[in-house]
Amino acid sequence: MTATGTGTYTPKPGAAPLPRMIAAQAALETKMLLRNGEQLLLTVVIPTLLLVLFSTVDIVDTGAGEAVDFLAPGILALAVMSTAFTGQAIATGFERRYGVLKRLASSPLPRWGLMTAKTLSVLVTEVLQVILLTVIAFALGWSPQGNPVAVVLLLILGTAAFSGLGLLMAGTLKAEATLAAANLVFLLLLVGGGVIVPLDKFPAGAQDVLGLLPIAALSDGLRDVLQHGAGMPWGDLGILAVWAVAGLAAAGKFFRWE
Repeated sequence: MTATGTGTYTPKPGAAPLPRMIAAQAALETKMLLRNGEQLLLTVVIPTLLLVLFSTVDIVDTGAGEAVDFLAPGILALAVMSTAFTGQAIATGFERRYGVLKRLASSPLPRWGLMTAKTLSVLVTEVLQVILLTVIAFALGWSPQGNPVAVVLLLILGTAAFSGLGLLMAGTLKAEATLAAANLVFLLLLVGGGVIVPLDKFPAGAQDVLGLLPIAALSDGLRDVLQHGAGMPWGDLGILAVWAVAGLAAAGKFFRWE
Protein backbone atom coordinates (compact mmCIF):
# COMPACT_ATOMS: atom_id res chain seq x y z
CA MET A 1 0.00 0.00 0.00
CA THR A 2 1.37 3.37 -1.00
CA ALA A 3 0.65 6.47 1.05
CA THR A 4 0.23 9.69 -0.89
CA GLY A 5 1.12 13.17 0.33
CA THR A 6 -2.42 13.60 1.63
CA GLY A 7 -2.99 9.96 2.44
CA THR A 8 -4.45 8.35 5.51
CA TYR A 9 -1.09 7.80 7.18
CA THR A 10 0.38 11.24 6.65
CA PRO A 11 1.55 12.60 10.01
CA LYS A 12 0.30 15.93 11.20
CA PRO A 13 3.26 17.76 12.74
CA GLY A 14 2.87 20.23 15.56
CA ALA A 15 2.16 20.26 19.26
CA ALA A 16 -1.04 18.95 20.79
CA PRO A 17 -3.64 21.48 21.99
CA LEU A 18 -2.50 23.27 25.12
CA PRO A 19 -5.34 21.98 27.39
CA ARG A 20 -4.48 18.41 26.38
CA MET A 21 -0.78 18.95 27.14
CA ILE A 22 -1.58 20.42 30.56
CA ALA A 23 -3.99 17.57 31.36
CA ALA A 24 -1.42 14.95 30.32
CA GLN A 25 1.33 16.58 32.39
CA ALA A 26 -1.02 16.89 35.38
CA ALA A 27 -1.90 13.19 35.14
CA LEU A 28 1.81 12.30 34.98
CA GLU A 29 2.62 14.54 37.96
CA THR A 30 -0.19 12.95 39.99
CA LYS A 31 0.96 9.41 39.19
CA MET A 32 4.54 10.22 40.13
CA LEU A 33 3.43 11.80 43.41
CA LEU A 34 1.21 8.87 44.39
CA ARG A 35 3.93 6.33 43.55
CA ASN A 36 6.53 8.06 45.72
CA GLY A 37 6.80 6.39 49.11
CA GLU A 38 8.11 9.48 50.90
CA GLN A 39 5.31 11.59 49.45
CA LEU A 40 2.69 9.06 50.52
CA LEU A 41 4.17 9.11 54.03
CA LEU A 42 3.79 12.89 54.19
CA THR A 43 0.43 13.20 52.47
CA VAL A 44 -1.46 10.14 53.71
CA VAL A 45 0.19 8.12 56.46
CA ILE A 46 1.29 10.87 58.88
CA PRO A 47 -2.00 12.88 58.80
CA THR A 48 -4.03 9.67 59.19
CA LEU A 49 -1.95 8.40 62.11
CA LEU A 50 -2.09 11.76 63.87
CA LEU A 51 -5.85 11.96 63.45
CA VAL A 52 -6.44 8.46 64.80
CA LEU A 53 -3.87 8.68 67.60
CA PHE A 54 -4.83 12.03 69.10
CA SER A 55 -8.55 11.36 68.65
CA THR A 56 -8.44 8.08 70.56
CA VAL A 57 -5.70 8.73 73.13
CA ASP A 58 -5.99 11.59 75.61
CA ILE A 59 -2.58 13.16 75.06
CA VAL A 60 -3.34 16.82 74.32
CA ASP A 61 -6.05 18.92 75.97
CA THR A 62 -8.20 20.03 73.04
CA GLY A 63 -10.82 21.74 75.17
CA ALA A 64 -14.51 20.94 75.60
CA GLY A 65 -16.21 18.50 73.26
CA GLU A 66 -14.91 15.52 71.35
CA ALA A 67 -11.22 15.59 70.48
CA VAL A 68 -11.92 14.64 66.86
CA ASP A 69 -14.06 17.78 66.40
CA PHE A 70 -11.00 19.89 67.22
CA LEU A 71 -8.45 17.71 65.46
CA ALA A 72 -10.15 16.98 62.12
CA PRO A 73 -10.01 20.57 60.78
CA GLY A 74 -6.37 20.90 61.85
CA ILE A 75 -5.45 17.61 60.19
CA LEU A 76 -7.16 18.74 56.97
CA ALA A 77 -4.99 21.87 57.10
CA LEU A 78 -1.92 19.70 57.70
CA ALA A 79 -2.81 17.57 54.67
CA VAL A 80 -2.94 20.68 52.48
CA MET A 81 0.43 21.83 53.78
CA SER A 82 2.03 18.41 53.34
CA THR A 83 1.02 18.24 49.67
CA ALA A 84 1.10 21.85 48.47
CA PHE A 85 4.22 22.88 50.41
CA THR A 86 6.40 20.04 51.67
CA GLY A 87 5.76 17.45 48.96
CA GLN A 88 5.78 19.93 46.08
CA ALA A 89 8.91 21.71 47.32
CA ILE A 90 10.91 18.49 47.62
CA ALA A 91 9.74 16.99 44.32
CA THR A 92 10.26 20.22 42.36
CA GLY A 93 13.63 20.84 43.99
CA PHE A 94 15.01 17.50 42.84
CA GLU A 95 13.45 17.87 39.39
CA ARG A 96 15.34 21.13 39.11
CA ARG A 97 18.57 19.54 40.31
CA TYR A 98 18.40 16.65 37.81
CA GLY A 99 17.59 18.95 34.90
CA VAL A 100 14.02 17.72 34.46
CA LEU A 101 12.57 21.23 34.68
CA LYS A 102 15.12 22.53 32.18
CA ARG A 103 14.12 19.85 29.67
CA LEU A 104 10.41 20.40 30.23
CA ALA A 105 10.90 24.14 29.82
CA SER A 106 12.21 23.52 26.30
CA SER A 107 9.16 21.44 25.33
CA PRO A 108 6.05 22.85 23.60
CA LEU A 109 4.41 23.06 27.03
CA PRO A 110 5.02 26.64 28.27
CA ARG A 111 6.46 27.19 31.71
CA TRP A 112 3.20 28.56 33.08
CA GLY A 113 1.49 25.46 31.67
CA LEU A 114 3.90 23.24 33.59
CA MET A 115 3.18 25.12 36.83
CA THR A 116 -0.54 24.85 36.09
CA ALA A 117 -0.17 21.09 35.67
CA LYS A 118 1.70 20.86 38.98
CA THR A 119 -1.06 22.85 40.68
CA LEU A 120 -3.75 20.57 39.22
CA SER A 121 -1.79 17.56 40.47
CA VAL A 122 -1.71 19.08 43.96
CA LEU A 123 -5.46 19.73 43.87
CA VAL A 124 -6.26 16.15 42.75
CA THR A 125 -4.09 14.76 45.55
CA GLU A 126 -5.73 17.04 48.09
CA VAL A 127 -9.20 15.92 47.04
CA LEU A 128 -8.17 12.31 47.67
CA GLN A 129 -6.67 13.33 51.04
CA VAL A 130 -9.80 15.19 52.12
CA ILE A 131 -12.04 12.27 51.18
CA LEU A 132 -9.88 9.76 53.07
CA LEU A 133 -9.48 11.91 56.19
CA THR A 134 -13.17 12.82 56.22
CA VAL A 135 -14.19 9.17 56.09
CA ILE A 136 -11.81 8.33 58.95
CA ALA A 137 -12.97 11.33 60.99
CA PHE A 138 -16.62 10.30 60.55
CA ALA A 139 -15.72 6.81 61.73
CA LEU A 140 -14.17 8.40 64.84
CA GLY A 141 -17.36 10.32 65.59
CA TRP A 142 -16.74 13.67 63.87
CA SER A 143 -19.77 15.96 63.63
CA PRO A 144 -18.88 18.82 61.22
CA GLN A 145 -21.10 21.82 60.61
CA GLY A 146 -20.87 25.21 58.95
CA ASN A 147 -20.79 26.61 55.42
CA PRO A 148 -19.14 24.30 52.83
CA VAL A 149 -18.39 27.30 50.60
CA ALA A 150 -16.23 28.79 53.35
CA VAL A 151 -14.40 25.45 53.69
CA VAL A 152 -13.68 25.32 49.95
CA LEU A 153 -12.41 28.91 49.91
CA LEU A 154 -10.11 28.22 52.85
CA LEU A 155 -8.71 25.10 51.20
CA ILE A 156 -8.15 26.87 47.87
CA LEU A 157 -6.42 29.89 49.41
CA GLY A 158 -4.41 27.61 51.70
CA THR A 159 -3.29 25.59 48.69
CA ALA A 160 -2.26 28.76 46.83
CA ALA A 161 -0.35 30.08 49.85
CA PHE A 162 1.57 26.87 50.47
CA SER A 163 2.19 26.25 46.77
CA GLY A 164 3.78 29.66 46.38
CA LEU A 165 6.04 29.09 49.38
CA GLY A 166 6.94 25.58 48.24
CA LEU A 167 7.83 26.69 44.71
CA LEU A 168 9.81 29.64 46.08
CA MET A 169 11.88 27.29 48.23
CA ALA A 170 12.35 24.73 45.44
CA GLY A 171 13.32 27.38 42.91
CA THR A 172 15.91 29.18 45.02
CA LEU A 173 17.60 26.57 47.25
CA LYS A 174 19.63 23.49 46.37
CA ALA A 175 17.70 20.22 46.41
CA GLU A 176 19.34 18.93 49.59
CA ALA A 177 18.67 22.23 51.37
CA THR A 178 15.07 22.16 50.17
CA LEU A 179 14.63 18.62 51.50
CA ALA A 180 15.96 19.56 54.94
CA ALA A 181 14.21 22.93 55.15
CA ALA A 182 10.82 21.65 53.94
CA ASN A 183 10.77 18.80 56.45
CA LEU A 184 11.94 21.09 59.26
CA VAL A 185 9.23 23.65 58.48
CA PHE A 186 6.66 20.84 58.34
CA LEU A 187 7.60 19.68 61.85
CA LEU A 188 7.73 23.19 63.30
CA LEU A 189 4.34 24.17 61.88
CA LEU A 190 2.86 20.84 62.96
CA VAL A 191 3.78 21.69 66.57
CA GLY A 192 3.28 25.45 66.56
CA GLY A 193 0.59 26.00 63.94
CA GLY A 194 -2.51 25.09 65.92
CA VAL A 195 -2.90 21.75 64.16
CA ILE A 196 -2.85 19.53 67.26
CA VAL A 197 -1.97 21.87 70.12
CA PRO A 198 -4.44 24.79 70.49
CA LEU A 199 -2.81 28.18 70.05
CA ASP A 200 -4.18 29.33 73.41
CA LYS A 201 -1.78 26.88 75.07
CA PHE A 202 1.13 29.10 73.96
CA PRO A 203 2.21 32.37 75.67
CA ALA A 204 0.14 35.41 74.73
CA GLY A 205 2.95 37.04 72.77
CA ALA A 206 3.60 33.87 70.78
CA GLN A 207 -0.10 33.47 69.99
CA ASP A 208 -0.16 36.78 68.11
CA VAL A 209 2.80 35.75 65.94
CA LEU A 210 1.72 32.15 65.37
CA GLY A 211 -1.77 33.27 64.41
CA LEU A 212 -0.33 35.03 61.35
CA LEU A 213 1.17 31.83 59.94
CA PRO A 214 -0.68 30.27 56.99
CA ILE A 215 -1.10 26.92 58.75
CA ALA A 216 -2.62 28.64 61.79
CA ALA A 217 -4.97 30.72 59.65
CA LEU A 218 -6.06 27.64 57.69
CA SER A 219 -6.54 25.36 60.71
CA ASP A 220 -8.28 28.05 62.79
CA GLY A 221 -10.50 29.05 59.88
CA LEU A 222 -11.53 25.45 59.21
CA ARG A 223 -12.08 24.90 62.93
CA ASP A 224 -14.25 28.01 63.28
CA VAL A 225 -16.46 26.82 60.43
CA LEU A 226 -16.53 23.05 60.93
CA GLN A 227 -16.47 22.91 64.73
CA HIS A 228 -18.22 26.11 65.76
CA GLY A 229 -20.46 26.68 62.73
CA ALA A 230 -19.13 30.20 62.13
CA GLY A 231 -19.85 32.13 58.96
CA MET A 232 -17.22 33.28 56.50
CA PRO A 233 -13.89 33.59 58.40
CA TRP A 234 -12.77 36.78 56.68
CA GLY A 235 -9.77 37.35 58.94
CA ASP A 236 -8.25 33.93 58.24
CA LEU A 237 -9.12 34.22 54.53
CA GLY A 238 -7.34 37.58 54.45
CA ILE A 239 -4.19 36.17 56.03
CA LEU A 240 -4.15 33.28 53.56
CA ALA A 241 -4.73 35.65 50.64
CA VAL A 242 -1.74 37.79 51.65
CA TRP A 243 0.48 34.71 51.93
CA ALA A 244 -0.80 33.41 48.58
CA VAL A 245 -0.15 36.64 46.70
CA ALA A 246 3.25 37.19 48.31
CA GLY A 247 4.40 33.59 47.89
CA LEU A 248 3.28 33.18 44.28
CA ALA A 249 4.67 36.58 43.30
CA ALA A 250 8.04 35.82 44.91
CA ALA A 251 8.13 32.36 43.31
CA GLY A 252 7.37 33.82 39.90
CA LYS A 253 10.15 36.41 40.26
CA PHE A 254 12.93 34.38 41.87
CA PHE A 255 12.32 30.82 40.62
CA ARG A 256 15.38 29.47 38.79
CA TRP A 257 14.81 26.66 36.29
CA GLU A 258 18.43 25.46 36.33
